[in-house]
Formats: sequence, structure tokens, C-alpha cells
Amino acid sequence: MIRQTEFGVATRESPVPSVPLSERLGQATIEERRRALRALLQRPLLTADGPCAMEFGLVRRHAEWLRRWLAQNAGWRLQVDAEVARLRKSPAELEDGTRPARDVKNGTPFSRRRYVLLCLALAALERSDRQTTLGRVAEDIVVLLRGDAAIAEAGIDFDLDSHDQRRDLVQVVRLLMELRVLVRVHGDEEQFLAQKGDSLYNINRPVLAAMLNVSQGPSTVEAGNLETRIAAIVEEPLPDTDEGRNRRLRSKLTRKLLDDPVLYYAELDADELAYLNSQRGHILREIEHATGLIPEIRSEGIALVDERTDMTDLGLPEEGTNGHLALLLAEYLAEQIRYDERDEVGYAELYEHVAELISEHRAHWRKDVAEPGAEVVLTEQTLVLYEALRLVQRTEDGVRPLPAIARFAVDNEGNHTSREEMTR
Repeated sequence: MIRQTEFGVATRESPVPSVPLSERLGQATIEERRRALRALLQRPLLTADGPCAMEFGLVRRHAEWLRRWLAQNAGWRLQVDAEVARLRKSPAELEDGTRPARDVKNGTPFSRRRYVLLCLALAALERSDRQTTLGRVAEDIVVLLRGDAAIAEAGIDFDLDSHDQRRDLVQVVRLLMELRVLVRVHGDEEQFLAQKGDSLYNINRPVLAAMLNVSQGPSTVEAGNLETRIAAIVEEPLPDTDEGRNRRLRSKLTRKLLDDPVLYYAELDADELAYLNSQRGHILREIEHATGLIPEIRSEGIALVDERTDMTDLGLPEEGTNGHLALLLAEYLAEQIRYDERDEVGYAELYEHVAELISEHRAHWRKDVAEPGAEVVLTEQTLVLYEALRLVQRTEDGVRPLPAIARFAVDNEGNHTSREEMTR
């Protein structure tokens, strides 16, 4: 190819190799499917008018492929219509308590009362007209509580005269707004909180109907204790055949790889470990091709690295006081298992070390770290993060660092052994 330069001298360029149209279209399809699947894994409920409207469009476009892939690999069901895409996504371990609903503003995990209010608010909305107010939802919740002795016996109450309990309801409503169950029409939640006004909402019926994620209705389950009831409402019966057992194993392992920061071999039973050893290559290729996540295989287990970080709900390192402390304390724990070869670090030692870090960095950290007892509060907040990222396991007396925390160890020159972000 000949072109004219700005100085008027003719030069020859090397021809640009052409990529076949079919190959370019194929790669574009792969990228669209990855983007759609990653969005569903991060936000299992997508709406046409929500913040991920573009991703919702991709989910609709590739709905059949997504349904097939999710059913075959993770055993999850996907429902898609013109307004809502709902991934019926259950965790591999039902007893995992590291994935709470969180306040929209500050990320604080939901308390027990807020979970109860969330369920009662959904019940109240189900009985409401097309529109409702925050005050009406609150009154309906009071009526529902009065009619359920079991909730009162469990120690849950709701007093509209209590500022803290009104705040609990406000946080529940804000979560429902983020999920697009409610759309604010007028007013402000702060007015209700201060008892100076109310807020008006439209109820998004299709999204409300998609909220409950169960295989059978809770009212049809006769099991006695909570753990058995939870298992029963999400149970996915499979035939007791070799194929059925293999599907169950493949689904559980795929769910752990997609949902958990780390899959540790030591936490698998004999059947799970044997299946993973025989099918690891196939499982990881399927996940990498479908999501773009990159497998990191170590002697202790497997992690999937999210280089784009758009599937990450918790990250380390992070900015701010808590983020800096989390990195420094992770370094300390990594050193304990790397150099001292200790299995467990006591709480008192952790509190003392955090107090030393506060003294060293208080000039650059937020002011409340100097308050009495701040070292205990900050340590507990950091350990919650570590548990969610599978970096530690808590015991009665302290924490047991897990192998993945070794990525935050410091070498002899003061550099981190791994600069990659730990995410979930």
C-alpha cells in the first residue's frame, strides 16, 4: 500500500492482515456472552430499566446459550422476559454466612431484624396496590408482626417510635429500590426517618415476583429446624444414578469456583476431590471460556482471577483507613504462617498489633481510630472481610490463617510477594 506523507514523500506500508468476518463476529459473540454472564453472576437480578440495562439487553440476546451453560455447569436456572432477568443462584454451601445483604450507603451487613423486615416488607408489597408509601409499608409490617407469634417468640419486634428501628426499615426500602422492586415517585426516606414526611413508590410487580429464590414454597416444607428447612426449599432433586451424582458434584464445584474467592482442596470430601482431580481441566476450561476469569492453580487449591474486577463485591487491597489496615494486618498474619509456622493467632495479640498500627499511622487515618476500644472494632471489621475472602478461619480463641493469605507476605526487600488484588 502506498500513501503520501506530510512531507510529500511516498512511502510503502506493510499490508494489514485481514481477519475473516466470521472470526470477528465469533469473538464479538464470545465477549457479549462473557459480559452477560459476568453481570448475572454479580447481580442475579437485572432489569430493563436498571443501572445494568445494557447488560440486560445482552442477557436477552444470549438467553438460550446462558440458560444452557448455567444449567449444565452450575445447575442454576435462568428466567428472562422483557422486563427482568433472574438467575436462580444458590451457593454451594448453604451455611456460608459471609454474603449478607448490605446497606446501600455504607455497606454495613444486614442485622437479623433487617432481614425479618425485608421479608415482611415483601409480603406487604405483595398485598399492596400499584403504589404505596413508606408509612403504609411500616403499618402493614406492624399488622403482620402482630399476627405472627413465632416472630415475637424469636425476639423480633418493630416499634415505629424507635428511630433505630425506623432506620432499619429505611435501609430495607433502599435495598428494594436498588433492586428496582420499588421506584421512588415523590418524597425522601430521611423525612420518614425524622417523622416529618413520607415517600411514595411505584411497585415493580415483575421484579417483586422474581425476588423469592426457592425450588418449593416455604409453606410446603414440614421440616422442623432452620437448617433442614433451608436445605429443603432450595433442594434440586437429581436421579440417584452415576450421571445424577456426577452432575451434582460438577454443579457444586462450579458454584464454589464461581462464587468463592478460593476453593481449598482440604475442604472437599473424598468424592468431590476425586471428581475435581479427574475433571479439573474440563471444568476450568468451561469457566474460563464462558467468563474470562483466569484460573490460578496452587498446591492448596484454585482461585479464579478477575482481572477486570467487574465481578468483585469485596476487594483487598482497598483505599482508606480500613483498606490500609486490612493490608497491613494481612501482611502480619502471612508472616506468622511463613516464618513462625503458627497455626493460630489469638485475638489479644491481634488487638495489640492493631493498636500499634493505629499509633504508627493515626496521623494519616481517620480521627475515630484514636477512640478507646477502636483497635477491637477495627480488628473485628477486618476479620469479617478476611473470612469473606477465605483468608482466615475464626475459632473461639483466635484466627487460623488460610493459605491464600500468603499472597500478602512481604519479601526480604519489603515488596509484596503478589500484587494481584484478592477479590470475591
